[in-house]
Amino acid sequence: MLKDNTPVIHEGILSGYAESDLVIFGIPFDGTVSFKPGTRFGPQAVRQELDGLETYSPYLDRDLADYKLCDLGDISLPLGNTGKVMDLIECEAQSCVADGKKTLAVGGEHLVSYPLIKAYLEKYPDLHIVHLDAHADLRDDYLGEKLSHATVMRRVFDDLGTGKIWQFGIRSGTKEEFAFAAENTVMQKFDLGCIDEVIGVIGDQPVYLSIDLDVLDPSIFSGTGTPEPGGVTFKELMVALQQMTGLNIVGGDMVELSPHYDQSGVSTAVACKVLREMVLIMVG
Repeated sequence: MLKDNTPVIHEGILSGYAESDLVIFGIPFDGTVSFKPGTRFGPQAVRQELDGLETYSPYLDRDLADYKLCDLGDISLPLGNTGKVMDLIECEAQSCVADGKKTLAVGGEHLVSYPLIKAYLEKYPDLHIVHLDAHADLRDDYLGEKLSHATVMRRVFDDLGTGKIWQFGIRSGTKEEFAFAAENTVMQKFDLGCIDEVIGVIGDQPVYLSIDLDVLDPSIFSGTGTPEPGGVTFKELMVALQQMTGLNIVGGDMVELSPHYDQSGVSTAVACKVLREMVLIMVG
């Protein structure tokens, strides 16, 4: 199911699958994007940009070179069949989870989180979701479709139930979505301010971390299909990720980079740094 083994991260620090601490793969899918498509090109853009990224993180005082990382390349996905795409992604993740691996997926649109989370939920029935995003993603359907990047957290809720989804940075959604969140998720609107408090509540229970990069303000991250003013700063996101070192993160994804909407390349560079920090908090 995997298309190639082109490294998502520095080829010189990659290890084999069997001995790896973390498995990374790309999911080039944007079949349900509701506004501007292009996230299918996210994994490829990240690969190209990462050649210029230092492996050392001054934010965490950790280095990618100190860990065993395996890159499986991109999942090969068919066009025009969202249900089959979901099945293929879930199957790929199930295989890694069954082998006891942590995975970090690079999207792609946000709907790809749903099959990934389903695969983890089979092994971790007490799984919690930490969701950073500009959008609530809690619609029950979008234009009659149950599977959409606008419905992904509602589908996750259908499987997890109340009190397992922790949302941060949310500043866009329907009135109904915010009402639903008030009853069923834990939502921090507009910022990432209380993540440290959440860590104390979750404790050592397993966590899946999903970061939609449009949680960042468009002045920092314009390369996305649905930019929302009023987002967090890069520094605020780095602080939040530092705080998450106290979480038991078993899997994660980074989604919604549409690189061609930012010809300067800044958005892709931002995505690469976020990816590095995510890897390091998951393996460290």
